[in-house]
Amino acid sequence: MATRKVRVGQKLYYDPNMFDILNGPDKLKTGDHVQVVNLRGCPPANTMGMCYVKRVDVDEKFAGMVCTNSLVDEKPQ
Repeated sequence: MATRKVRVGQKLYYDPNMFDILNGPDKLKTGDHVQVVNLRGCPPANTMGMCYVKRVDVDEKFAGMVCTNSLVDEKPQ
């Protein structure tokens, strides 16, 4: 399965795929605006198709690790 490539600092919308529906972060809801971040001491973005994100709209706090395929350019309906 091909995975989406994301860049650190990129702002995207969260639209969970099946993996994130079953095992994703509880802090995120469908349509949340997030930003890709790298954390010190953790694998960089795109390692094994995963990345770390923080919420942009609400409180700018770390939200968790998500599958890169769960991040989309346009806000889901």
